[in-house]
Amino acid sequence: MLQILFKQVLIMYILMFFGYFAYKKKMISDQGSKEMGNLLVSIVIPVIVISNFCIERTPEKVNELIASGVITLVGMLICIIFSVLVFHSRNRIDEFSCAFSNAGFIGIPLVQSIFSDSAIFYISIMIVLVGVFQWTYGIYTITDDKKFINFKKIITNPIIISVFIGLIIFMFNIKMPPLVNTVFSYISGLNTPMAMIVCGVYLAQSDIKSVITKKYVYIVSLFRLIIIPLITLIAFKFIPLGNATMKLSILLACAAPVGANVAIFASLYDKDFKRGIENVCVSTLLCIITLPLIMYIASILIK
Repeated sequence: MLQILFKQVLIMYILMFFGYFAYKKKMISDQGSKEMGNLLVSIVIPVIVISNFCIERTPEKVNELIASGVITLVGMLICIIFSVLVFHSRNRIDEFSCAFSNAGFIGIPLVQSIFSDSAIFYISIMIVLVGVFQWTYGIYTITDDKKFINFKKIITNPIIISVFIGLIIFMFNIKMPPLVNTVFSYISGLNTPMAMIVCGVYLAQSDIKSVITKKYVYIVSLFRLIIIPLITLIAFKFIPLGNATMKLSILLACAAPVGANVAIFASLYDKDFKRGIENVCVSTLLCIITLPLIMYIASILIK
């Protein structure tokens, strides 16, 4: 597993370089990268989620769905609680950065590559919870004002809608025509290259030489990439639910670098979005070391 993980992270870095290079050479504009990100969130990731619910409903699969929901909720609460304890009085952008991993753009491609497409079923609930917590606790963290919490945006989020559609397909055992499955397969294949190219654009938008000299980005990365994943791993070890693949898949998504939404939300509400981008960039660069380390420890403890 570790060889596959390291190889996949390396491939993702190469894809990020193409995004970095394309932005520097003005082949991709700020607007272009934003549109690619919207395409991922609005079409590609929802299709991946729906396609992984297109399986036969059995008592075993229902139990797996419930177990993955419980395990994911534990992982999310650990992330949020430690983010509040460590960063609430320091910096709210750092608090948001530490709380939310890049489960969509980095977590999904890695889980797909290492545990196969079927493992996306295990982290589908996480995608929902990340969205719900970001648009509630996350918005409040960024703005320090509850009036900006918008429940309409939660229920109209394409990824959350896709999970509800997937659940309907799953619970009613709806069979997708082969043509639809083929189209879903083609669209799903876009996720890794597009997501990494967008991440590469984010890197290109930052002055990396300046960013790597800032102390706070390493503090955020330490908690986001190492401390919180290790605490989450210990908690998962003692949860008497799910199987090893389920726990490792969810842990991998939890251990991903800072999610890009910290910069998007900060920009939306006129906060320090550059600090958010810096946290995203440094944690993304460092994850090539931390993800294999965390998963190596996890593979020993969780069997």
